[in-house]
Amino acid sequence: MGTERAWVYRVEEPHGSAGWRPLGGHSHRWRGKITTDTPRQGAEYAAALVVTDLVTEWKVNGICEQHVRVIVWAGEEGTDPDDAVFTVEIQPRVDTELPIMARFCG
Repeated sequence: MGTERAWVYRVEEPHGSAGWRPLGGHSHRWRGKITTDTPRQGAEYAAALVVTDLVTEWKVNGICEQHVRVIVWAGEEGTDPDDAVFTVEIQPRVDTELPIMARFCG
């Protein structure tokens, strides 16, 4: 007891010259809080849980890889990645050896 920690996360997607926006518009699906039980389960652990959920949803729905970033803050959501504890960006794999359709859904 007493070792619980709250991690707040937000998943964003690139939005051209406007920078980044929440994944799915302003959906609350990819924004939330994860409470961990031990000090070893830090911001990286929370981000890994979110990434696992993302990838699972993509596979279930037949969605190809997407370009997203997962931002994790301690306690409460900040304003941008600069005040985050951890940020991870996922980019689609681009393999120039494959035909164009295979690159997107490969």
